[in-house]
Amino acid sequence: MYTHQTKIRVRYAETDQMGYVYHGNFATYYEVARVEMLREMGLPYKKLEDRGVRMPVLSLQCDFIAPARYDDLITVKVTVTQKPSVKMFFSFEVFNENNVLLNTGKMILVFVDAATGKPCRCPIEITELFEQYF
Repeated sequence: MYTHQTKIRVRYAETDQMGYVYHGNFATYYEVARVEMLREMGLPYKKLEDRGVRMPVLSLQCDFIAPARYDDLITVKVTVTQKPSVKMFFSFEVFNENNVLLNTGKMILVFVDAATGKPCRCPIEITELFEQYF
């Protein structure tokens, strides 16, 4: 397993009339965390796209435990739970500044060849990055 944490400040535009983070924004927070994880590991997502690899979302699960609010500094913890192959499996935990668990989620992405639109094997760069963790 590999785990990474990203901090995000909740912006006013991300909240609803109740003052809570709108539920749809958690998918964006997950994306920010996984893209930053790859960047920190030395493989920006843009580099994969330049190679003709895409990673569309195949499945998304999101569970809400407590609200996040405007100006909260949240921590999004992303864990790669299985060795990447044609799919890549992620789990997420979102905490507030008091370390209160606000949200959990799971996401499956599939590697796709941009030219054909068909699933493909995980690029060797990603396989090599995660080899030591599995």
